[in-house]
Amino acid sequence: MGSVNDQGIRIPLGKRVKACFGMQYFYLPMPANLEFKEIRELRILPRNGCYYAEFVYNTEEIQADVDVDNCLGIDAGVDNWLTCVSNLGDSFIINGRKLKSQNRWYNKEVARLKTSQPQDFWSPRLAAITEKRNRQMRDSRNKTARLLLNYCLEHRIGRVVWGHNKQQKQECNIGDKNTQNFVEIPTARLKDRFQQLCEQHGIEFVETEESYTSKAIELSTG
Repeated sequence: MGSVNDQGIRIPLGKRVKACFGMQYFYLPMPANLEFKEIRELRILPRNGCYYAEFVYNTEEIQADVDVDNCLGIDAGVDNWLTCVSNLGDSFIINGRKLKSQNRWYNKEVARLKTSQPQDFWSPRLAAITEKRNRQMRDSRNKTARLLLNYCLEHRIGRVVWGHNKQQKQECNIGDKNTQNFVEIPTARLKDRFQQLCEQHGIEFVETEESYTSKAIELSTG
């Protein structure tokens, strides 16, 4: 994978790359939250004209001070991205209108740039706005997952019930515009990331149909 020194992680290059670029290696900054010995794999991923460094490492489960009788139910939507209700008497909504607006702008801009072009047309401008949009979605996903985790830890939530409905699951019967918005808003990736965080902190994560979410919360209080 390379070695590490004060300049960062030294990545050696193969003979062909050395010949093309006239360099034998390059450096990547070492993530501040990791030790070099913790890194199991380093991946360099090209995407939309950019390169990303992806670090693979092991994490230990953190047994947080939570109570499995304290439950948080979460239902996903579009304008109201997440509607959250706990059996402790609290409720809050994660607004999805900003994400919806970002997707709307992106879709209109893609349509404008592709007007009168071949079906497979692509350009540096399309790559740039696609990467911008992907970063916006990724940032919202990660921050929202962390916000939900912090709420659970603060209120000693030991069980999360994540609800979905069949319309969203099958991407039908909610109108073309709503379907497009729901598909492009990163709800599934948010769920996966939040589930990872829950499992790392000893919080039970249950996925069910939306119609059963409130029932599951009620049962957890019995």
